[in-house]
Parts: sequence; C-alpha cells; structure tokens
Amino acid sequence: MDDNWLLQALMQLIPLILSLTVHEWAHAYSAMRLGDDTAQRLGRLTLNPIPHIDPIGTLLLPLIGVPFGWAKPVPVNPTRFTRKMPMRTGMMITAAAGPFSNVVLALMCILIMGVLARFSFDNRAVEMLLLSGFQLNVLLAVFNMLPIPPLDGSRVADGLMPSRLRPGWERFTVYGPFVLLGLVFVNFQLGGGMFSWPLNIAWRLGAGLLQAIAS
Repeated sequence: MDDNWLLQALMQLIPLILSLTVHEWAHAYSAMRLGDDTAQRLGRLTLNPIPHIDPIGTLLLPLIGVPFGWAKPVPVNPTRFTRKMPMRTGMMITAAAGPFSNVVLALMCILIMGVLARFSFDNRAVEMLLLSGFQLNVLLAVFNMLPIPPLDGSRVADGLMPSRLRPGWERFTVYGPFVLLGLVFVNFQLGGGMFSWPLNIAWRLGAGLLQAIAS
C-alpha cells in the first residue's frame, strides 16, 4: 500500500460516506413528513454520518476496493403514516426519496464543477472529489432503483404493481436477495462495467451542463 493507493481510497470513501448519509437522511425525512417519526426517534434524521455508517458496507469493503457498499437501513413504520395516504404509496415515496437525493447530489457536483471552472479555480483534489461524487451518486441512484428486493426500486415497483401481476411479484420477492447477490457478483467480475452505460449517458448530459456554466 502506497500513498497513491490511500489517496484514491479516500477519494472514493469520502464521497461514499457523504452520499450514503444524504441517501438515508432522505428516507428518514420523507417518512417524518408522512407522519412516521420512527427514524427521528432513533437518531437517524441527521446529516451526521456516524449514525448511518455500517462498519463493513460503508468502510471496510470500499477501502479494500470492493465496488459495492451500503449504510445502515433507516427503519420506516408505514402504519404511522398519515391516513390521507395509502401505506403502499407512502412506502413508495420514502423509498424513492433516497435515489432522488443521489440525483440531486450528482447535479450539485456538476454545478459546483462548472462554477469553479468559470472562475478558473484549479485544484486537482477538489476536482477529483467532485467527479467521484458525481459518478458515485449516479451509480447509487441507478442501482438502488433496480426493482429487486431489498433495494429501494422494489418498494417503488411494489407501489405501482397492478393486482393481476402481484402474485408473481410476491413470489419473485422471495428470491430477490439471491438475484441481487448474483447481479453484484456478475458486475464485480465485469469490473463494474454492467452500469457503465447509465454513467456514460449521465456524464454526457452533465458535461453539457458543465460547459454551459463554465463558458
């Protein structure tokens, strides 16, 4: 392990911790707005990273180079949601809030990069952090919206699932975690290339916005 390895690890770890923190906070905040204060009472409605950190998923795996990570899941109790909204809809909203926060963070990274370029601010470390933050948040948003349990996308899919398809969907949810593990394994074998196409699309869009701000 040399200094270059440590720098690269930190450039990945810092945006990951911040992104996962905002992701989990968004779940907690949306649940609170819908009437469920479970996460708030457990100290999870915070932007302090410490309550959200999972020692293995947030720290160990990213540090050893595994392209996969997670934070402690925010507890949500749909029975405490406001009666004005069906529980299934409330769960769909709280689930989507996490990936949506990652989209917002990715956009913020591009906006900051554009502003810094416009004012000729040249700092390689800052640029690397922002670029890493952009890529990471795009990947987090796309990955978490996959309709595979226990990812956020599965709860969104559950809220939108028509009644005629629900029996098959409920059978699939039993095997969802195994499908997810298989997907992660295949993606690891491909060097993370399975998700390169959404990242490339997002970068093309982001680069256009960055250029427009910087010019």
